Amino acid sequence: MDLDRQGWRRCLLSGAVFAVCMAGTTLPTPLYGLYQEKFGFSALMVTVVYAVYAFGVIGVLLLAGNASDAVGRRPVLLAGLAFAAASAVCFLCADSMPWLYAGRLLSGLSAGLFTGAATAYVMELAPPGGASRATFVATAANMGGLGCGPLLAGVLAQYASWPLYLPFVVHLALVAGAAVALLRLPETVRERRPLSTVRPQRPALPPQVRAVFGPAAIAAFVGFALFGVFTSVSPAFLAQSLDVHNKALSGLVVALAFFASTAGQLAVGRVGVERSLPLGCAALLAGLALLAGALWWDLLALVVLSALVGGLGQGLAFRGALSAVAGASPADQRAAVISTLFLVAYTGISLPVIGVGVLEGPLGLEGAGLVFIGCMGVLVLTALGYLLRRPARAAAN
Repeated sequence: MDLDRQGWRRCLLSGAVFAVCMAGTTLPTPLYGLYQEKFGFSALMVTVVYAVYAFGVIGVLLLAGNASDAVGRRPVLLAGLAFAAASAVCFLCADSMPWLYAGRLLSGLSAGLFTGAATAYVMELAPPGGASRATFVATAANMGGLGCGPLLAGVLAQYASWPLYLPFVVHLALVAGAAVALLRLPETVRERRPLSTVRPQRPALPPQVRAVFGPAAIAAFVGFALFGVFTSVSPAFLAQSLDVHNKALSGLVVALAFFASTAGQLAVGRVGVERSLPLGCAALLAGLALLAGALWWDLLALVVLSALVGGLGQGLAFRGALSAVAGASPADQRAAVISTLFLVAYTGISLPVIGVGVLEGPLGLEGAGLVFIGCMGVLVLTALGYLLRRPARAAAN
């Protein structure tokens, strides 16, 4: 019993470290409007600054996504925390746009290192027989951390002094505490190898995976694109169209989408993979429709509902997609196929977001958002139609 208690303490502590890192990646969300006022850049630049993060994640996933299997979990996670701290320093020093780009890129590198390594670490620290609960801890830490970032920054920006500085000072303190906690945790990789043995991971798509990969990848792409647009431009929409200038409220709206995604991912165990992927697509479609209504009628209630419904759909669809793709993949290529799915997903939080920024000039924020919703709606309807004809299967255990 003592060993079980110690294992769960370690599991929860590693989950807290995970959450601290992920919170830093969404921390600037409610602050972009203040940066626009300070530096005088356009809405397009907001989306580009946001998308730089995804390029950092993709780069790490391709070049060093499996590094922790070789050198150990703790060294990789400590490097991730170092990048998170460097990102916060960039935002603290920001007096021009290049600082924001650097901060977002470093944040992406941090998230790229943490995504796989921290998930594996949380599960490995759990006591025997605790895999299901450890998965819950890892999921809650990841998505919950992403949700806490804008909430923390919004509250501090609204109700405390130095809105462009205090959130990052607080995050630096949290990162320092996370590093101390990490140093107190044991290493779980027994046979470590030099960093020089790490090789870039090549995306793979074996023939037997292609039938299920298409709809799964579309669902992942649309879900992440919805999150990307929500995170990058919803604060601007709330301020410009709804006259909502409370940063705490803006941060809460974004946070709700991530919290709802956590609930959606956790619901997959009960719903089942065969139903979670089409249900997730249907919820994503409903979330997009609610967002369209919010843009058309300028209603805050519909923005909140779209965050909740779209976030729930994203969680259901993404975890269902992950299980379906893993189940269809040959064992010796499973990691490479899953990496390919993550590449598609993270492309979803870069290119469509930039597209909205490009269209914002000629069409306005509402018009650009409606074009985005139309395109994503067509994609998710295509995936849903396919899944209703050929249901996805659960991963083989």
